[in-house]
Amino acid sequence: MVQITPYLALAAILFSLGLYGVLTKRNIIIVLVSVELMLNAANINLVAFARLGLNPSINGQVFALFSLVIAACEVAVGLALLISLYRHRATSDVKEINLLKW
Repeated sequence: MVQITPYLALAAILFSLGLYGVLTKRNIIIVLVSVELMLNAANINLVAFARLGLNPSINGQVFALFSLVIAACEVAVGLALLISLYRHRATSDVKEINLLKW
């Protein structure tokens, strides 16, 4: 019988690494990758509980699929904003692009 504990531990480690990347890194691309890492940790939890939970069903897998679609849209919008900001400011540093006016 497979236990759910290794999956939850992996998800906790991935989420912690993503949170560390979001809070400490200054490059916006690293921040976007860290957010994706956090979303994938949540997807691991959803699939693990859907498969190994008390009432196994496909609901968690469906939510994980929707989360992946939303994450792909978020990356596309984030990269478009990054390219626009880089053209105007010539930097990808988070501390340098905190103003909303050009």
